[in-house]
Amino acid sequence: QLQSKILILTICAAGIGGTFQYGYNISIINAPTSYIQMFMNETWLERTGVPLDSNVILLLWSFTVSAYPLGGLTGAVVAGPMAIMLGRKMSLLLNNVFVIIAAVLSGFSRMAKSFEMIMLSRFFTGVNAGVSMNIQPMYLAESAPKKLRGAVALTSASFTALGLVLGQVVGLRELLGGEESWPFLLASNVVPALIQLTALPWFPESPRYLLIDRGDKESCISALQKLRGNSDLSAELEEMLAEQAAVKGQRAKNPWELFQNPAVRWQLMSIVVLSSAMQLCGNDSMYFYAAYVFQEAGIPQDKIPYVVIGTGSCELITSVTCNMIIDYAGRRPLLLGGYIFMAGWAIVFMVALSQQTQISWMPYLSMACIFAYILSFGIGPAGVTGVLPTEVFDQMSRPAAYMICGSLLWFNLFLVGTAFPFIVKSLAHFCYVPFLVVCICTALYVGLFLPETKGKSFLEISEEFKKRNFKSQTHAVFYKGPEEIKCTML
Repeated sequence: QLQSKILILTICAAGIGGTFQYGYNISIINAPTSYIQMFMNETWLERTGVPLDSNVILLLWSFTVSAYPLGGLTGAVVAGPMAIMLGRKMSLLLNNVFVIIAAVLSGFSRMAKSFEMIMLSRFFTGVNAGVSMNIQPMYLAESAPKKLRGAVALTSASFTALGLVLGQVVGLRELLGGEESWPFLLASNVVPALIQLTALPWFPESPRYLLIDRGDKESCISALQKLRGNSDLSAELEEMLAEQAAVKGQRAKNPWELFQNPAVRWQLMSIVVLSSAMQLCGNDSMYFYAAYVFQEAGIPQDKIPYVVIGTGSCELITSVTCNMIIDYAGRRPLLLGGYIFMAGWAIVFMVALSQQTQISWMPYLSMACIFAYILSFGIGPAGVTGVLPTEVFDQMSRPAAYMICGSLLWFNLFLVGTAFPFIVKSLAHFCYVPFLVVCICTALYVGLFLPETKGKSFLEISEEFKKRNFKSQTHAVFYKGPEEIKCTML
């Protein structure tokens, strides 16, 4: 059992400084909102002798909040070249530098009387999250055995949810959410970074990266032995060598080359649709609404932060459940079910919001909707979306695919964050109509066009997409390899 332990520890070491930081940093900024705004005003007053207008404070605050997705976008763009040049593991280790810089900036911001340091620190935190969101699923899916690949890559989503919940807990007034302690709250993200820097160096690099990118068969075998132990490696090595032969002579691709390549048309379309839908489906906006709905349901103001922890825990529970069932249920049913349920709950939620004042039990229905919506998101879209780029692209296209995926994710997070208050203003109770449309369209796309990837080798998945991409042409013209490749897989 030692080997499965090594795989589990590798997952934890990669996760704690990886996607955990993404969730953690999204939620720790909520607790000290009013204190940081006061700090901005006091700092400005000290510098100029004039207090800030409330609109200007709001503008500065929205700059601070949007610095995070902008950093994330930057991180997503640099993640591809990092993964290719430095390797998956080294990139994750180096990535902690950004968080350490961010923690120093935000930790000393009050002492230095500079709110600009907070903005800058949020940008660097974003860069860290952008890199880890792309490289961690890639590293883990490449290190996992085929039958566990979905579950292992999905742990990224579980760590994000764990980060969200812990961020909400640490942000409580009793811990670090008080007026005196907010600089420590913002700097607390240095702890996971230090844990990763001590733990991850002991674990192996991705075996696929070592063999296919570096051509280093010995290191690949030793990494596999560490991860798999004494079990027979010949079949897995055979499959990797077949993939190496299939991409022989190619170099790692750039994102724009994927758009020009007809051989990856459907793969690209699938990840573009699913990555965009993940942010445009309105799950994050549910958190925005949570406090208001809980207040309407008659929960006392000072108890609301505790109930909000419940919503984060919902996502954590479902992503762990999804981990357990993804390799049994498959990717398609989880995505399809998730988006169909979300569409249903969005309709109920809008009806509940519109009747909030008329019917006494409506606030409880809208509360139930918030939990149900987050549960439906967690069971499928939250995790499966991050696994797909690893499965549907080959080794040479994978980093570029993650760059496209990550950039879309962060751009849409920025878009929804900026546009949602205006959507609420103009559509009032029907603010979920745009999200409803996104959920229905995504469910249709998954139902009609996305093939199942469960339990298949990377080459078999490529074959299935090849049939789609070149439906019109005869198969024989295009593919000269399956005979020899198929026989190595026997």
